[in-house]
Amino acid sequence: MTKTALTGKTLEEIKTIVSELGMPGFTAKQITEWLYKKRVFSLDEMTNISAKNRELLQEKYEVGRTLAVQVSESEDGTKKYLFKTGGGHFIETVYIPEEDRATLCVSSQVGCKMDCVFCMTGKQGFIAQLTTTEILNQIMSVPESDKITNLVFMGMGEPFDNTLAMLRSLEILTADYGYAWSPRRITVSTVGLIPGMKIFLEKSNCHLAVSLHSPFSDERLKLMPVEKAYPIANVLEILRKYDFSKQRRVSFEYIMFEGLNDSLRHAVQLAKMLRGIDCRVNLIRFHSIPGVDLKTASPEKMTFFRDYLNSNGVVTTIRRSRGEDILAACGMLSTVEKEKVEQAN
Repeated sequence: MTKTALTGKTLEEIKTIVSELGMPGFTAKQITEWLYKKRVFSLDEMTNISAKNRELLQEKYEVGRTLAVQVSESEDGTKKYLFKTGGGHFIETVYIPEEDRATLCVSSQVGCKMDCVFCMTGKQGFIAQLTTTEILNQIMSVPESDKITNLVFMGMGEPFDNTLAMLRSLEILTADYGYAWSPRRITVSTVGLIPGMKIFLEKSNCHLAVSLHSPFSDERLKLMPVEKAYPIANVLEILRKYDFSKQRRVSFEYIMFEGLNDSLRHAVQLAKMLRGIDCRVNLIRFHSIPGVDLKTASPEKMTFFRDYLNSNGVVTTIRRSRGEDILAACGMLSTVEKEKVEQAN
């Protein structure tokens, strides 16, 4: 019989399980303590729960933790972990250490429906939604789990195409019974799926990052098919209704492609369209991927672009590129493993 994972359950859900099994009510808090504070791998490790009650739990439930099946380490200290999902597929999780912080980049789906031209994950197509268990397992099961200072949902998949599982993960990460993290430690990235984004803005206080990549709708559409259903102009219209001047931030991701979106014309239009939104722009070098004839903009163009935006009131930084020697572009490593499995079958 397939057992249900307890990792990924909220306190209220575990209270229901405890009640159905006839256990004392306080057992629910004990279970969440073992799951999210002590991060155990087995029910047998929950030593302050009676053997009888552990046996009751084991009939239907398991902790649901799994370790990475592969790790690649970059010369700069970046580590890419490969996790196997319940469906036998693969997802990637990237640990990025810096002097004063350590960021974990997690996945929300196996593959992706968005089909952005520059994204290797999109080339896989959509394969499966990650469960809340599989999302949290990435965070709990990397060896550097206790060192993580910041979490970004910028790995494989579109978080707002898996909104329910993503929001449940955020609840557990920020709840007192869970990780008790500040929402300020977490950023969720989106290509601009408005329905999920609106739910997120209402139900969470975590930061938001929007993939923009061109201020011109026709150009953005060529890079990102989502522009047809959810134009960036409509995304910005919604964001203007929220206050990002206090604890919560909104940022815009802008991959710079040589000769495509790196001109003065683009910088002028970008500054114009973001006027009035308290935000930050992150300029990103393009990691080349197979079959895509795009090149990253020159350092000089990126510096010019940054300086122009900053001088026109848009706080802009150039994101440092990490882990290029270990296929750090999202989807590269899992695509290799996916092809191995397909060839073996």
